[in-house]
Parts: sequence; structure tokens; C-alpha cells
Amino acid sequence: MVSQFVSPYKQNKLSDLNYIFPKGTNAVGRLDYESEGLLILTTDKTLTKRLFDPQKKHKRNYTVQVNKIMGEEGLQQLNTGVDILIKGQNRTYTTEACIVKIINKPNYLPERENTLRENLPNTWLEFVLTEGKNRQIRKMCKAVRHKCKRLIRTKIENLELGDLKSGEVKELDEAQIIKLLNLF
Repeated sequence: MVSQFVSPYKQNKLSDLNYIFPKGTNAVGRLDYESEGLLILTTDKTLTKRLFDPQKKHKRNYTVQVNKIMGEEGLQQLNTGVDILIKGQNRTYTTEACIVKIINKPNYLPERENTLRENLPNTWLEFVLTEGKNRQIRKMCKAVRHKCKRLIRTKIENLELGDLKSGEVKELDEAQIIKLLNLF
């Protein structure tokens, strides 16, 4: 689904979930249609502002499956920064240093149709970013000659996806959110 409530296209959206959201609810940090995982929804504009403040480097963790076997050279390039194209500006941007490491295939992820066949070479990675350019991880993988096949946001600061299933909603009170997101 897309991380919006209204869309001119025929696609699943947040308003299709079996949950009544308060008026004025917005997604903080989008996930594109092909991505999965943790999404913060709030009516608190101050919270939204704090999470988008470029001075505050909020950690976001992603589990990513790429085609082919990732070598040391590609991994090193991802960790130190790669050049990606910035949409609409027709210029390149060098990503900030981040943490990318090879991991075993997670056993907690829900199976999904159209995933890479298990018999084809692939690599599972964990990315920890503190910046968020449009489709950044997909572009970073492409820069080191790998195609991103699956991307799941698993954590924002100390707020974890945990065992929430696709489409499930978990309400948190303001104190929990402030603590988990290290807002002060």
C-alpha cells in the first residue's frame, strides 16, 4: 500500500485499513509502494517537525534483500557513501556515511509473493541511516550494481516494528513516543 490516505490511482492506501484514524492524521516519513515496515502516523505537527529536523539525526534501520552476492568492495562503498541522483534536481548527491552489514535471512519476516527465488544468489543487508533521500536505499544499492528486491523499515530510533503484521496499527501515547524516539 502507499503511505497516504488519498490517491488518484487504484492502489491500496492507509484509508483502506480496518482502523478509524483521527482527523488530521499524517504519515511521518513515507514508504514507497514497493517498501514495507514501520510507519509513524500522527496528528501532532510538533512531532512531525522534530522528526524531519535535519539537525536531529534520527536512526532508521532497514532490512534489505538484494540480488547477487554483495562483496566487500560494495559493502565498503555503501558504508562510506555513494553518489545517487536526486529526483527533480538533475544532480548527484553523495550519501552520508552509514552502517551497512550483511546479515542472515531474517526468520521473522512475513513471506511475500514475487520475492526473489531462494535458489538465485542474493544477500540480506541491514542498513542504519540518519538521512532519508527519496528512494535512497534503492539508489544506493543500484550504485554498487545490486537491485533492491525487498526493503523493510524495522526501526526508527528505539521504536521497533516488532511482530506487527502488515496493516496492523498499534497506538502509543505521547510519553511512549517521546521516549522511544529520543525527542529530547
